[in-house]
Amino acid sequence: MSDTYQVENNAIDGEDEMGSWYHSSTQTKLASLLDREESFFVVTELSLDISPYDLSEYRLDAKNEIKPDVCVYLKRPIIPDKETDLVTVSQMPDLAIEVLSPRQSISYLTRKIKAYFELGVRSAWLVNPEQGIISIYSTPNRGKPFSYKDVEAIDEIMNIRLPIQKVFYWFFEEVQ
Repeated sequence: MSDTYQVENNAIDGEDEMGSWYHSSTQTKLASLLDREESFFVVTELSLDISPYDLSEYRLDAKNEIKPDVCVYLKRPIIPDKETDLVTVSQMPDLAIEVLSPRQSISYLTRKIKAYFELGVRSAWLVNPEQGIISIYSTPNRGKPFSYKDVEAIDEIMNIRLPIQKVFYWFFEEVQ
């Protein structure tokens, strides 16, 4: 039985609570590279309040909150004076990024991206660390793939030119 068979047939159609090296590393690299842009407010693992919405058609098993791996805001959510923090945020990000973990199904994350657009997100990325691909969605049904072999991943909606080889650095490391 091949490794590919194992991954495809043991994938979780939902959230994977177990991370991996490449998932975590990719999430960290993306957040740090995007955070260099002064006009962005970048956060990871932020719970977004979706309780006012009916997203049942996307089969996400999420009724009250949804959590992208990385959120990018052009305007930072405001914490009300009487609060000390926000546990869930009702303001949707301008960009939501999902990083595929080894046990997740791509179809689940694709449905999640469609839901983000219904929530008002302007752009969404689906990142596959194992294959070194960032698919940038400017509409719910159409992602433009960028490979680790490309110089940049370009998000025209968010005006981002990301040096993709810095995200997928492991493709360029020398084996020792």
